[in-house]
Amino acid sequence: MTAAKTAGAAGPARAFVVRVERTVDLIGRAASWLTLAIVVLMAVDVLMRYAFSIGSVWAQELEWHLLAPLVLFGMTYALLKGEHVRVDVFYARYSPRTQAAVDLLSALLAIAMAALVIRYSVQFVTQSYVINEISSDPGGLTHRWVLKALIPVGFAVFGLMAAAQGVGAALRLFGPQPAAEPKERP
Repeated sequence: MTAAKTAGAAGPARAFVVRVERTVDLIGRAASWLTLAIVVLMAVDVLMRYAFSIGSVWAQELEWHLLAPLVLFGMTYALLKGEHVRVDVFYARYSPRTQAAVDLLSALLAIAMAALVIRYSVQFVTQSYVINEISSDPGGLTHRWVLKALIPVGFAVFGLMAAAQGVGAALRLFGPQPAAEPKERP
């Protein structure tokens, strides 16, 4: 890509990255509130079980139903914030251009992984919907397909975030490079 073509594509590309990052930030912040809900639900469930010998299957299943979106959307939020696993001891020593290349390759691999999970989970969700899957436990929750549908949705958001990071890495890799700072002479 020439510098002129990169500069012309940079505006819409940067706008795409900003929109995706804002959306993922909003989704991640909303999903983080599920942590509080899970903690309260578990505390009440444990208190009821041990203090009053009252337990409920639906409360235990609801904990899992709340944990699924927390994990699925939380992984994307972690990717946005740079809190994902990376071998920083090597990455920090790379030049900005090499870091951008590593980030681009990582984004492409993440997109491929997200696409595979989506591809194979859609049939899983469809089957659950068709049979109107419910909990096998008496008193359990119904509409299990809704929970399972979060798998392709969560990975679609993850793939979108990876694509935005890939675009950002490509802009850094192929765009104009910052001028090198002059070295001081002793």
